[in-house]
Amino acid sequence: MSTTQRPIGLFDSGIGGLSVLNAIQQALPSERLLYVGDNAHIPYGDRTLREIRSFSAGITRALLGKGCKMIVIACNTASAAGLKVLREAYPHTLFVGMEPALKPAAERSRSKVVGVIATTATFQGELFASVMERFARDVEVLERPCPGLVKAIEAGELESASTETMLRGWLEPMLAQGMDQLVLACTHYPFVRPLIERICGPMVQIIDPAPAVAKQVERLLEQHGLLATGPPLAGPISGWTSGDTETFKLLSEKLGTPQIDVRKAFWVNGELSLA
Repeated sequence: MSTTQRPIGLFDSGIGGLSVLNAIQQALPSERLLYVGDNAHIPYGDRTLREIRSFSAGITRALLGKGCKMIVIACNTASAAGLKVLREAYPHTLFVGMEPALKPAAERSRSKVVGVIATTATFQGELFASVMERFARDVEVLERPCPGLVKAIEAGELESASTETMLRGWLEPMLAQGMDQLVLACTHYPFVRPLIERICGPMVQIIDPAPAVAKQVERLLEQHGLLATGPPLAGPISGWTSGDTETFKLLSEKLGTPQIDVRKAFWVNGELSLA
């Protein structure tokens, strides 16, 4: 297999990274994509940085073992905890991570009040602090951790009354403070975007970073001469979950993601086996 035809590996704590996979597939239909959802350890947002880094390193090793030419950390929490460490550990590997989209939010805000919803671990990471320092000096940033939201999305509760109640509890105080931009800083959250839009109304612009990540993937591949050539690929995407495969398949279908051939991944002594 030529270098350009090697796959791109993506991973997340669960199904959230499929929002990024969708954007990459739309932008780069000739690229072969491999996806890992670490559902056995979900949610990452409730875990320590050390645990998240360990899981991220194990998944990265497994995807590199599959010949991936690039690793996309399609998880804000894992990016915040492990992107810097992984780049240092694998200096010859191309990595793309998730960065909270504060720059466009700050540039577009009229009220100068920007909201960010994310996991607790994302807010605690060095990456978020760096983004705040670089791009949020002239705006007020309202940070809201959303405990329980990832679990609700993984359970398929995208329109449930309980999910709406949780979201209203976080978003309505932010709206009252004049928020006019809302950054979705978790790859799971775009799957409840219709509900978020209903709560926030038309005056709030919601920013999903997935399209920008797809553009960064394209830029890096082109820069390094690694863009795949040929017609759009047909057939299912190869995927693995460390959780239940049937649950993963059902939920991915419910979310309207491309067809995925999901297999079982196994953790053994800190190493992930992709059959």
